[in-house]
Amino acid sequence: MCGITGWVGYTSEISSKRTILDQMTATMSDRGPDDVGTYVDRHVGLGHRRLAIIDLPLGHQPMVFDTGNGDVAIVYSGETYNFRELRGELSAAGHHFHTDSDTEVVLHGYLEWGTEVVDRLNGMYAFAIWDGRTEQLVMVRDRLGIKPFYYSQTDDGVVFGSEPKALLVNPRVPRTVDADGFRELFAVTKAPGWSMWKHIREVEPGTVVTVSREGCATRTYWTLPARGHTDDIDGTVDHVRELMTDIVDRQLIADVPRCVLLSGGLDSSALTGLAAARLGADGHRVHSYAVDFVDQEENFRPDEMRGTPDSPFVRDVATHVGSMHRDVVLDPADLTDPAIRRAVIGARDIPAGLGDMDSSLYLLFKAIRAESTVALSGESADEVFGGYRWFFDDDARGAQTFPWLAFGSALTRSRYSMLTPEMQKILDIDSYVGDQYATALTAVPVVDGESSEERRMRIICHLHLTRFVRMLLDRKDRASMAVGLEVRVPFCDHRLVEYVYNTPWAFKTFDGREKSLLRHATKHVLPQSVVDRTKSPYPSTQDVKYTATLQQQLEDVAAERDHLVFDLVDRRAVAAMTATDAHDVAPEVRTQMDRVLDLYHWIDMYSPELQVA
Repeated sequence: MCGITGWVGYTSEISSKRTILDQMTATMSDRGPDDVGTYVDRHVGLGHRRLAIIDLPLGHQPMVFDTGNGDVAIVYSGETYNFRELRGELSAAGHHFHTDSDTEVVLHGYLEWGTEVVDRLNGMYAFAIWDGRTEQLVMVRDRLGIKPFYYSQTDDGVVFGSEPKALLVNPRVPRTVDADGFRELFAVTKAPGWSMWKHIREVEPGTVVTVSREGCATRTYWTLPARGHTDDIDGTVDHVRELMTDIVDRQLIADVPRCVLLSGGLDSSALTGLAAARLGADGHRVHSYAVDFVDQEENFRPDEMRGTPDSPFVRDVATHVGSMHRDVVLDPADLTDPAIRRAVIGARDIPAGLGDMDSSLYLLFKAIRAESTVALSGESADEVFGGYRWFFDDDARGAQTFPWLAFGSALTRSRYSMLTPEMQKILDIDSYVGDQYATALTAVPVVDGESSEERRMRIICHLHLTRFVRMLLDRKDRASMAVGLEVRVPFCDHRLVEYVYNTPWAFKTFDGREKSLLRHATKHVLPQSVVDRTKSPYPSTQDVKYTATLQQQLEDVAAERDHLVFDLVDRRAVAAMTATDAHDVAPEVRTQMDRVLDLYHWIDMYSPELQVA
């Protein structure tokens, strides 16, 4: 797991601009605290920051192969979980290896198969290969979009990197944010390619972007396939169990300390149980970590999204599997610290506005990193198996928009009402959402003979696997890599995703519950309390001190009469937020306060040029 960056300029002497390349690479230091390397030729520069996971002594990058007809150099971020099988296949074909790293396997795979190597990879990855034989740059991103990858076309090539911050250091990339950048920020539809920054795009998941003197050419090598399902329910559960066991086994491979994120929900508990069984067979105990808030369990109040606190279920799982467990307990002072807010914004490069859900995740990862380098996460299970409440809400399922927006929650209700009336009119977010929904529908494959209900649920599942999950994966990656922690997501293994996506909706709910297939496939490693637990999302503090502190901070912001944030945000809305008693602030209003504070700090940190008039 690492940070990559680079610059190709076919009419530029990149070799004379090493200082800029070094600055770009330095922005990735948190992603790769263990090593740094660069490769420079006349028209290309590649930068790499390494987080050492496999083959600690010999995995230095950029990794270069001299073909005799030009260098082939790679900068790689991520993990290829089937690299040992691929290494065996390549060795049989005559390739010789000098390290035990997966990066060298991917490089030799490219030398053997060209860009078709991507069809053979199982993992999470973003990598760039400079092929000196053809003077082409090949940029590749994994199928689900687990690892981030951004690029900006210039007049004679591209600038690229794991995160926008690496590109923004380069003088060829303007710091411009236009109306579309803000539309998507508040729309929450995850438009393909969006980065917020006008001149920066994502390498989309499942694509290869090839850069040459003629420009950029994009090839999609993977989309979510639609196919018939022939297994019965018992056979489907058995196959899910086999896949999950194999996936967890593969993703526990590392030469550094590993652990599991444990929330007490079905997803993380299943991974903890499977990991405990695998490590136990080798005589080891699994380490588990959970986030909690001071006095949360004692004072917990059920709300629209969460019916129970996490802590009792976390304890049940830790006891059941015998994990070495630690709770990371946070208080409002931790969560509202402006330095932590700025660290989160700096990690994500956008004012996401998720408040304590982002700051607590960052602080959890920071605490874990002091003891482990790799963590397994239950992220994406709800998208794969159908776990969110709106999957079962008739109004949300029938709405002609994204279900997570139709359902409504503190995160999606009134999500742009704090903007000035003029800004709301300019952005016209409702029309933007409608356009994005129409575009998303065109990407859903058709299966002959499907009932209207199966078709609707296929659409909803497709929206989550190609839109919603990408937002969460980016959040997870950026928060974890900001502290040098590699977080792996077993539920994003493309074999599992493809298989479950194509099972009938009736199978996914065959016991009358959400995520039936996962529950029955993993109940052999779970305590009964978790088997019976209803879905509960990532926790959020209920302490009124959090809200009161946000109000105080907003009052300080409002005192700055000329701050650029008020080109976007309505002062009257801010005044109303701070005038309400903290005990009476609605959850969606608290979210709006976090959004305003994020915008304020983001503007100070990034000095963007706003083009939204």
